[in-house]
Amino acid sequence: MTHMLSASQLSPQLAQNMHKLDIRSEQPSDADWVEHLHQLCFGPGRFARAAFRIRERFGVDDRLSFVAEHEGVAVANVKMSPINLSGMNGYLLGPLVTDPHRRRLGAGRLLTMHVTQKALEQASCKFVLLVGDRAYYEPLGFQPISPQKIDFPAPVDPMRVLAVVKSAKVKKGLTGPISFWSGDN
Repeated sequence: MTHMLSASQLSPQLAQNMHKLDIRSEQPSDADWVEHLHQLCFGPGRFARAAFRIRERFGVDDRLSFVAEHEGVAVANVKMSPINLSGMNGYLLGPLVTDPHRRRLGAGRLLTMHVTQKALEQASCKFVLLVGDRAYYEPLGFQPISPQKIDFPAPVDPMRVLAVVKSAKVKKGLTGPISFWSGDN
């Protein structure tokens, strides 16, 4: 499995804030805050993004929707959509969204590490895929993959397609159209 960073391997500034951060499951009472945060960060263009389209079609695994709190205040949110590529189950991470006034606390990175670990602990999950900034996600264990092989429901920048995989065989097999998780979720 691809190595994930621990909080102690982050920059001193981020590591310093980690003890002030807590992760909890997203609750129905978070819905308005999460929607406002998505609107604030992504605007109306969010509806055209690949992650939104995938989430709209394939849903969200509520067990993998988390909120990060900094000293008791909600500051970031992440969701995971169960997907399948070439007969392999995995998740699309996204969106990851952080309150613009509370960035650089490490909440997004902590959420990414937490949700990826939780997803990969499932025997049936072979990968976590995302479309995002390489400089942000590569230090967290995500690697570039051959995006031209994956049929996304919206245009994506091929340089921003990254994944954490359980094996090299899985990485090579990430091809074809994104479809529904097969079997029990």
